[in-house]
Amino acid sequence: MELRAELKYSKSHEWVKEEDGIVVIGISDFAQEELGDLVFVNLPEVGDEITMGTPFADVESVKAVSDVYSPVSGIVCEVNEELLDTPEAINEDAYGAWFVKVKEVTETEELLSAEEYEAFVESEQE
Repeated sequence: MELRAELKYSKSHEWVKEEDGIVVIGISDFAQEELGDLVFVNLPEVGDEITMGTPFADVESVKAVSDVYSPVSGIVCEVNEELLDTPEAINEDAYGAWFVKVKEVTETEELLSAEEYEAFVESEQE
């Protein structure tokens, strides 16, 4: 499981990076490993409002369909359209394959550092 110190993580296995007031969201390396080979991604539209703690996207693997939960509330200002054609990019580089960028963030769940997230994942697997 790869972790990046500059990112924050949610307990629902998304990563978050803030860039000049914009929040970038993707799924963690742990999540993509657990899901297996991804074959489809369903993303929101630019301008959609997303709410912390609720699904804003879903990913389909050869095993199942899984929701992707938003760690923030705000408005989608950019969508990674490349994932629609190449969902396997998430398996290849979970931290390069961001899902959405969000502006006007009003709410952020309590996010974990890389060390805290690693401890959380380990505790979940016991």
